[in-house]
Amino acid sequence: MDRNAFFWQMQDGKLPPPKVVATLGIKILSVSPEDGTIEVEFEGKPEFTNPVGQIQGGFLAAMLDDTVGPLISSTLRAGEFAPTLNLNVSFAKPAMVGKLLGKGRIVRRGRDISILAGELYQNGDLIATATATVMVRKV
Repeated sequence: MDRNAFFWQMQDGKLPPPKVVATLGIKILSVSPEDGTIEVEFEGKPEFTNPVGQIQGGFLAAMLDDTVGPLISSTLRAGEFAPTLNLNVSFAKPAMVGKLLGKGRIVRRGRDISILAGELYQNGDLIATATATVMVRKV
């Protein structure tokens, strides 16, 4: 963990968060780079709904990406970032407007390539799962 890395600079208020934080209503509840785990809260907004009032799947995928992305970012050194190469999402149940909980973990942390997994929950119910492959790069 490098406190000069982007993630920690944002957590410490030294850098502004990306605009997606406001869009998805992201709040990091806990992160442990040592254990490779994270919990994140999202706000499923009315603007995210499809014609039947459920949160559209693309927003759920973005939430899953923004669950595992900050987790891997918490492990990086200054000057590194880890773009997502592949994100596989499976939907289990519709999500409604309201809070969603994202839980993520590092499955395998390699020097260049890492594999991550995450789940989204609403009111204790599993909504969607994802696996992601990321590549650590220099800025």
